[in-house]
Amino acid sequence: MSWVYLLLAGLSEMGWAVWLKYTEGFSRLLPSIITITLMAASFALLSLALKELPISTAYAIWTGIGTIGTFVFGYMILH
Repeated sequence: MSWVYLLLAGLSEMGWAVWLKYTEGFSRLLPSIITITLMAASFALLSLALKELPISTAYAIWTGIGTIGTFVFGYMILH
């Protein structure tokens, strides 16, 4: 189950990075709430994954999913 938590944490990481663009400096309420919620979910899911996985592996995968996912989304959707 830890790998599932880690995957979801990485997707949440990607999600908040994408939504951060739409907050316009946290001046828009709904995108700001979504961004903060995804940030909290990302950290919470990572902490659940760390109960069984070593931090070096989990952190590398978590940031990798977030970085690569955000890049691919930005390249394909935002051009």
